Amino acid sequence: MGGSGSKLEKALGEAFPEGEHYFGLENFGNTCYCNSVLQALYFCAPFREKLLKYAAKIPKPVPEPDETLLSSLADLFSQISTQKKKTGVIAPKRFVQRLKKQNELFRSYMHQDAHEFLNFLLNELAENLEKEEKAPRESEAPTPSTSGGHGEGEEFGKANGHVNGLENGVAEGTKSGAQGRQAKTWVHEIFQGLVTNETRCLCCETLTSRDETFFDLSLDIEQNSSITSCLRNFSSTETLNAENKFFCDKCCSLQEAQKRMKIKAAPQILALHLKRFKYIEQLGRHKKLMYRVVFPLELRLCNTVEGGDGAEAEYSLFGVVVHVGSGPNHGHYVSLVKSHSHWLFFDDESVEPIDESMVQSFFGSTQEYSNNTDHGYILFYEMTRPESSTLPRRSSEQS
Repeated sequence: MGGSGSKLEKALGEAFPEGEHYFGLENFGNTCYCNSVLQALYFCAPFREKLLKYAAKIPKPVPEPDETLLSSLADLFSQISTQKKKTGVIAPKRFVQRLKKQNELFRSYMHQDAHEFLNFLLNELAENLEKEEKAPRESEAPTPSTSGGHGEGEEFGKANGHVNGLENGVAEGTKSGAQGRQAKTWVHEIFQGLVTNETRCLCCETLTSRDETFFDLSLDIEQNSSITSCLRNFSSTETLNAENKFFCDKCCSLQEAQKRMKIKAAPQILALHLKRFKYIEQLGRHKKLMYRVVFPLELRLCNTVEGGDGAEAEYSLFGVVVHVGSGPNHGHYVSLVKSHSHWLFFDDESVEPIDESMVQSFFGSTQEYSNNTDHGYILFYEMTRPESSTLPRRSSEQS
């Protein structure tokens, strides 16, 4: 461990960022899916800042009955950020124990999916924050009718279903208007974006639109494509006909229609999930798509909604979760992270500096059968220039 740390410090030399810590995470048998995502989140600046502020406000250690996934993650990030050494290895034992206690999906020693973990984690953290924020209001209120909190029917829930490639991680995603878009917690404030689902009846031309929130977008991929083309396909027009006709309320009957999904408000942190695991009906199982998908270091996200004025949000890549392996039910996860202009390669306990040009080696393969099995799976982009219409921020700051 000491040798590895010294090697990293020596490699960065005077360029080692002041006050920064680069720590590997111990693997407890099959927890690479967890480690790779946590490293990307640790180097997500707004997320780390909020979580460390939260960590400073909670007791140490948190009593067992009060422990949550949020408190255990805050404790882990706090441990890393307060280490005397600049490099080393930390065992996220408490966090992993809490994760397995919260969700039986992660209790087995089978290969787990990093995207499922990310989606569950963000929803769980948001739910923890909502419950904490709601508790004081409920305790102060004499009756439920004057509590000012949400009713049971509006309780935050986990909706992990896909909607036309959208990973809809927020239960109230179908609400429209400013109230539906309001960021409820700092997790929403950082990761929540908004898409609008438009359907136009080809008989009466009536346009029906519905807004949905998301924490990440799941994109279909094609061979020799790019993130830009994947996003374009995400927003492409689909014709609903034959047995897929749309029920038009104005016509009061099933009609042919055109459907389109558009990104309406871009999030501060854009998480993109490449759908590399596809169910092949003839095989009766999932298969990994080794396709080469180029993901740029700088991304422009064109906002084509509400007048189509061409306003664009600009993003910079800072994290990549990579799936290593030829199939969906086995393999390994590692992550690439950008920190203070340096790129680092995290492989559980191991941390190494890499050249920026190495990032492109994780685009994928141009041929179906290739020795290269290291492919970008989840991409993390941070907004560097906002679009003209972004999500409303909460009026009161929550830490």
